[in-house]
Amino acid sequence: MIKEVINKQDKAEIASQILKDLPDWFGMPEHTKDYIEKSKDLPFFAYYKENQALGFIVLKETSIYACDIYCMGVLKAHHRKGIGKDLFRFFETFAKDKGYRFIQVKTVEQGHYDDYDLTNAFYKSLGFYELEVFPNHWDKHNPCQIYIKSLY
Repeated sequence: MIKEVINKQDKAEIASQILKDLPDWFGMPEHTKDYIEKSKDLPFFAYYKENQALGFIVLKETSIYACDIYCMGVLKAHHRKGIGKDLFRFFETFAKDKGYRFIQVKTVEQGHYDDYDLTNAFYKSLGFYELEVFPNHWDKHNPCQIYIKSLY
């Protein structure tokens, strides 16, 4: 079951638990802490099974027309079971209902890390298209790939 999480402490606990389980994607403690803190003030949705959060996704408005998948994670043991796809579909419906026309997401450019190559394939499978790469947005070892998807 997916539901919106409102309580800031609950958001922080869910994000912390899940991101700490994903060191290959969220291995820089200062950045992970920033994701957790900022997620507390944004629309936050969690996937629950038997009252345990297995995954989450966070929406950040980037303009009146677009939103960003600010942060997303699924416990490693539950990867490739459809949870990420279900979270995204819920997110997509929410974004459409709020009047956004586009969704964007930032990840590491294809070809740098195997785990991020899987992430890129995941977003492409959801209908995202490559928009632009910013080679120094994060740092030279992690070129930022921006993907977009039209909601219409």
